Amino acid sequence: MPSILHLSDLHFGAHDPVLVEAVERRIDEDKPDLVVVSGDFTQRARTEQFKEACDFLTRVRDAGHEVLGVPGNHDVPLYDVLRRFLSPLTRYKRFIDETLCPFVEIGGAAVLGINTARSFTFKDGHINDEQMQFIRDTFARTDTRLPRILVTHHPLFALPVGDGPELGKAMKDQELALDAIADAGVDLLLAGHNHRASVDHAESLVTGRARRSSSRPGPRRRRACASRSRASTGSRSTRAVAG
Repeated sequence: MPSILHLSDLHFGAHDPVLVEAVERRIDEDKPDLVVVSGDFTQRARTEQFKEACDFLTRVRDAGHEVLGVPGNHDVPLYDVLRRFLSPLTRYKRFIDETLCPFVEIGGAAVLGINTARSFTFKDGHINDEQMQFIRDTFARTDTRLPRILVTHHPLFALPVGDGPELGKAMKDQELALDAIADAGVDLLLAGHNHRASVDHAESLVTGRARRSSSRPGPRRRRACASRSRASTGSRSTRAVAG
């Protein structure tokens, strides 16, 4: 089974260089099959911040590590209104990845990233119908024996935020999205956004129709596990092993 080192909410532009160096050392020490960055590469989606994030990714890749990333809400310009609505992820595509929904099969697992960042909301996430079908279609083409991992910036569930007891919002389209991941036989969800590291079984996080979706056997009769990771800029990373 592959080893995955999960990072999120790097927030270049508000980062601590000492911690970034420590993260790079940890990546080199762990030698994961894949480094996943689940969004918020930057603090305010400015060019210089994307350049810093790009330099970080270049160093990681030059050290021989595979990387898969997705955008977060902080990677969409906030104060530049025209860019926010007309070309919200142009800088992301230029400096991070032209693909907003990347897919890779590596180390015996299939990993798909989905962009949940949107211009019309400041911090909440969204998965549209086309993306839900893309999740189904993409994993339908993979070997049924491979673990299937879905990466988003925004968690699908209402989860604790920061260091306090309060819960963040579940994604608006939670129930339909859970139907899609159940249909696709997704085994592991990786997300960020809440700046709090934890690992949960999906059945302990949902109720009602969403519970039926998450516990309903998919094509391979597996159930999803959800993981969130804190940032490299002020906390720790989560190392997830699929299986």
